[in-house]
Amino acid sequence: MKVDSEDDNIFYSQPRLVHHLDKAFRSKLTKLYKELISQDSVLLDLMSSWSSHLPEEVSYKKVIGHGLNEIELEKNQRLDDYWIQDLNKSQILPLDDMSIDVCLMVAAWQYLQEPENIAQELKRVIKPGGKLIVSFSDRAFWTKAPRIWTEGDSNSRIGYIKSILISQGWEEPKHIQEQNEVKYLFDFISRKSDPFISVIATR
Repeated sequence: MKVDSEDDNIFYSQPRLVHHLDKAFRSKLTKLYKELISQDSVLLDLMSSWSSHLPEEVSYKKVIGHGLNEIELEKNQRLDDYWIQDLNKSQILPLDDMSIDVCLMVAAWQYLQEPENIAQELKRVIKPGGKLIVSFSDRAFWTKAPRIWTEGDSNSRIGYIKSILISQGWEEPKHIQEQNEVKYLFDFISRKSDPFISVIATR
């Protein structure tokens, strides 16, 4: 259950060309992608937006995007192709079996209403040995996230994602959980950055 049960296509009809995660989070995510993803990979950026957070200096074999707002996806210069689909209405992905090397999900899992079906589909389309990288922080459109997400904390959300993946036949995922500080005003003042959490599963 979620607070706002209105059609997701209506909520996402207006483009949001802003960053929903802070600079420290985005930098950490880009660094992680550079470490984990080889250049010859076919990538799926599931529930994407106008930025895929991939390292600018690295070219990949192909980057396929998915989302709900066409303007945002058109603005994403890293995408070679994309499609529009509401995953809360249909979880069947229009992709061939074992056609993807790595799937990226950023600030996205928290909006899934049928995560078991998505986990099963991703297991179908990702190649053996391929990866699923689910990254998130403590931000969300809270009215669009299910209660299991909004009423939990970081640890319970990590456990939730892992339990879904394991239930659908994935090996037990690993995870990264970090809280950093950002310095500003000539390094005299610091504040906590967005928590960085990434669940990494291997097919």
